[in-house]
Amino acid sequence: MTRGKVLITGGAGFIGSHLVDALMNSNVNLCVFDNLSSGNLKNIKKWLGNSNFTFIKGDMLNPNDMLDAVYGCEVVWHLAANPEVKVGVINPDIHFQQNILATFNLLEAIRKDGNVKTLLFASTSTVYGEASKLPTPEDYAPLVPISMYGSSKLSCEILITTYAHIYGFRAIIYRLANIVGPRSRHGVIYDFIQKLKRNPMELEVLGDGKQRKSYLYVSDCIKAMLIGFNKSIGHVEVYNVGSEDQIDVKSIANIVIEEMGLQNVKVKFTGGVDGGKGWIGDVKNMLLDITKLKSLGWMPEHTSAESIRRTTKELLNELPA
Repeated sequence: MTRGKVLITGGAGFIGSHLVDALMNSNVNLCVFDNLSSGNLKNIKKWLGNSNFTFIKGDMLNPNDMLDAVYGCEVVWHLAANPEVKVGVINPDIHFQQNILATFNLLEAIRKDGNVKTLLFASTSTVYGEASKLPTPEDYAPLVPISMYGSSKLSCEILITTYAHIYGFRAIIYRLANIVGPRSRHGVIYDFIQKLKRNPMELEVLGDGKQRKSYLYVSDCIKAMLIGFNKSIGHVEVYNVGSEDQIDVKSIANIVIEEMGLQNVKVKFTGGVDGGKGWIGDVKNMLLDITKLKSLGWMPEHTSAESIRRTTKELLNELPA
């Protein structure tokens, strides 16, 4: 663990705030940079006022804001992004601005500051597109993302690896499966809970319900990212971060219905697009090969189903009735 100044972009968001908790408990000098568009100060309120903690509300699309945030930092965790995959179908510009351009501005600030030794980036499993090999390893090719979100994240990966090689800092890229847990405010569990609160008699499920994906509990994700930071030795490293199993959307719906104590709920499948996908750009079957990260000593503690059930309980406690 570093003793130099650490920056987290998107640190008030879901995954970012859990990373903040872990790092602050390790007594680092931490700065969070967030525009609060999807993040919330409530997620990091216990650290506000701590002498080792600084919060900057700023915009990654403003190069001057980025220069101020990066100044004097030794390590940067880049988690800020627009997390909603579906929005790219309607407005591709959002992912270009919030993911690609924002990352470019960060990299330019790192280049100009010259002090950053390590950049860690939260990428996504969607860079693989519809992989023909499951579980999918990091060296799978060709990478053919089918969503604007996946495309923008892959673009960021390429920019980061190029800057790392040219300007001499270390880069670690994490391709995340579906991360779930407390404080999450998007994704299938949150959506199902909100729908059932509006109408406890019927649940609309996008697609045919047979979409199968890996879900990882957020504490497992944070441990994976920290182990990657502490134990990787390569100049540029890419790690898959996910569970070792899958769960389908129909099963997730059943878990949420059960945890909400509902009965006789009519589950209505829309049928979806392109063979049962939830939307254009949805990857129907995803499972990551996590052998590389396991070789560093990491193992997920929760299965996909356990992660879904635990998250459902926690969100029901967090969200207003």
